[in-house]
Amino acid sequence: MTVLGEFALWIALPIAIWGVALAFLGGYKGRGDLVLSAERSLYAVFFLVLLASLGIVAAFLGNQYEYWYVYNYSNRALDPFFKVAGLWAGQRGSLVFWALNLGFFSALAVWLNRRRNRDLMPYVTGVLLTVITFFLVICLFVSPPFETLPFTPADGRGLNPQLQNYWMVIHPPTLYLGFTAFTVPFAFAIAALLTGKLDSRWIQVSRRWILTSWFFLSLGIVFGMRWAYEELGWGGYWFWDPVENASLLPWLAATAFLHSVMIQESRGMMKVWNMGLVLLTFLMTILATFMTRSGLIESVHSFAQNLTIAWTFLGFMAVVGAICTVLILWRLPLLRSEHQFESFLSREAGFLMNNLMILAVLFAVLWGSLFPLITEGVTGARVAVGPPFFDRVTIPLGLILLALMGIGPVIAWRKASPRNLRRNFLLPGAMGLGAALLLFALGMRHLYALLTFAIGFFVLVIIVREFWKGTRARARIEGEGVVWAFLHLVQRNRRRWGGYIVHVGVVVMFMGFGGAAFDEEVRVVMEPGETATIQSAFGHTYALTYQGLSTHMSDNEWRWIATFTVDREGTPFGTINSERQFYPVLNQPSTQVGIRSTFLEDLYVILSTVDDLPGEEDPGTQRATFQFQVNPLVPWIWYGALILAAGSLVALWPGSGGRAAETQQRTERAARPRPRPREPEPAGV
Repeated sequence: MTVLGEFALWIALPIAIWGVALAFLGGYKGRGDLVLSAERSLYAVFFLVLLASLGIVAAFLGNQYEYWYVYNYSNRALDPFFKVAGLWAGQRGSLVFWALNLGFFSALAVWLNRRRNRDLMPYVTGVLLTVITFFLVICLFVSPPFETLPFTPADGRGLNPQLQNYWMVIHPPTLYLGFTAFTVPFAFAIAALLTGKLDSRWIQVSRRWILTSWFFLSLGIVFGMRWAYEELGWGGYWFWDPVENASLLPWLAATAFLHSVMIQESRGMMKVWNMGLVLLTFLMTILATFMTRSGLIESVHSFAQNLTIAWTFLGFMAVVGAICTVLILWRLPLLRSEHQFESFLSREAGFLMNNLMILAVLFAVLWGSLFPLITEGVTGARVAVGPPFFDRVTIPLGLILLALMGIGPVIAWRKASPRNLRRNFLLPGAMGLGAALLLFALGMRHLYALLTFAIGFFVLVIIVREFWKGTRARARIEGEGVVWAFLHLVQRNRRRWGGYIVHVGVVVMFMGFGGAAFDEEVRVVMEPGETATIQSAFGHTYALTYQGLSTHMSDNEWRWIATFTVDREGTPFGTINSERQFYPVLNQPSTQVGIRSTFLEDLYVILSTVDDLPGEEDPGTQRATFQFQVNPLVPWIWYGALILAAGSLVALWPGSGGRAAETQQRTERAARPRPRPREPEPAGV
């Protein structure tokens, strides 16, 4: 199977190159037979890359340590579950996995459009095969996964212990799904530029692909946060690590595009801007892959330094950027806006401001991530950029974005009247201000946290009002109960109401982030039988009694497990285990934190160091150093992520048309307040 996989990878490259030539030539000459052959080439490439991926997995499961990649990322003691994950655990396999995901989405996009959009599909197929060809070249000539060693070792070095976590098994594949899915809308955008068909059709065709990419990117980022929270043992979920930031960059660009594209669909504006955002998002997916795979960026996620891969990725990005810029300049006359901005107080301006804030965050994160690499290249000295820089820049911008989530969807198109502003924002603004005053009276003095909760409450009130107005109007028109009216309301316009649900999830996550202002931490040295206490911001007092340290030793892994019994206000609260691990083969330690969650907070225990190591004959004192934390509202981050995922699925679910669309329009018209009749003027005036 492994030999077959290597052979399939070599066969895939010439077929991909042949398909690229056929696709563009068929589109230029209007030859349907050539285009059909190109599409079949894409199917063949996907099948061949699938065989190559199965070959890599077979090498891991078969303990074939004659392969460099298997030797460096597996050993006989590794769980088979993690051996399968070896496909994306290292640089070489993950690039094949990237090509596999792209091949799958490309084949699916071509199959779904086999009877429609035939004028665009030759160029869509050509672009998709071009990107796949790029990754195949890297996999075969720069970072080959089937490279063999001059001898066959008896065992492998093993997988990085920090990657032996179930969140890391699903985190990278989910991100890759997001990265690769966005290549499809990028291909449709390039096809629209090449054919000159620059109406909204290419956006309508690729909208669900954009949402799919955004959905997987969102989940991938959250899965990575959860992994960091459980595995790295520093007490948080986001450290502004450069490779963490790399996953955030395409998500930010895609978020900006999802909002600005509404202006083009509704008002025929910002066409050049949207083309630029599609290009930017695709380049950010490639940049994210570069930042992780080149090893030039120092990170717990990145791999060994590979300058050849680095220059290959940078060259590819430069070529793509140059070609897209030329295409946009060529088609500028066809990309003119159909309308102009009429007022700063309008929905168009709100979405534009949203885009500007998102891009400001994107470029701040990009600059902070690449600045150490740039300074090292220019001066020879690497200058670190830490969390304080990112926090100073992103927190104020994030609060503005949070407010715009409530303002943008309900402010009027073209120009908002004073009456529109009062109707939509007076009550939510008053309630948000009331929430801020109440929290201040209760003792909250942290400015950013106070603003986060106040603005979040303002946005939630707006969203709840929109749902209530729509549900009430539908219940009145259709004679339905409130529950059925609500469900049918969402069903009839899944994109709009799914977006509102996503906004609710984001607000809940922001409130979870705001809880970091009230973290409590205690660091103590303890022996069995001793008790430490820590109090949370919500007034709960936790008493943790150290029961002892158990030891588990093997040739591949040493483990120390500390056990605590916990009381909260004198009531038993269960037990917590926290582990410290060491892997002799890799000479690398690892941590497994202990977490007890409630609705409002997490009790978090880290076994920092074992000060008196117990042995087989001498149990020692089992003295160890622990770090206890109470992290308020961290569970809300995961709750918010679930709401966000649910809203994304609602927006992604295929909508119904015909009578349903007409009913939705009538419902939305009925939900709008009717103008009051004018009072009769006095006689003689």
